[in-house]
Amino acid sequence: MGNTRGCVLLACAVLLAGPATASGLKVLGFDDNSCAAWQAAAADPDQRAAQVAWARGFLSGHNYANQRQQVTDVSAGTVERNIEQYCRKNPDGQFIDAAYRMSDSMSGRNGPIRK
Repeated sequence: MGNTRGCVLLACAVLLAGPATASGLKVLGFDDNSCAAWQAAAADPDQRAAQVAWARGFLSGHNYANQRQQVTDVSAGTVERNIEQYCRKNPDGQFIDAAYRMSDSMSGRNGPIRK
């Protein structure tokens, strides 16, 4: 439990550490953010827990940055199921894109953030 909390806090700190630059948003995640890496982590509970903690930290960062359109409180299981569904539909995609889509849909915005 403490390890998961630490991962979430670390993910939040990383997300909030630096602003986006003109060259595009810099997202710090894993060495391999692919859905294939997500599927491979099914056999490694520690890696899967870290991936889910990263996604929950990303959603917490979204809430910090968009306090008027916050993602509701979602469990680790809900996050895992959403990423699993996303990667089944998008096997060549990035599992971190599932976190982006969750921030879009679960905040009530139902679309990407626009400047």
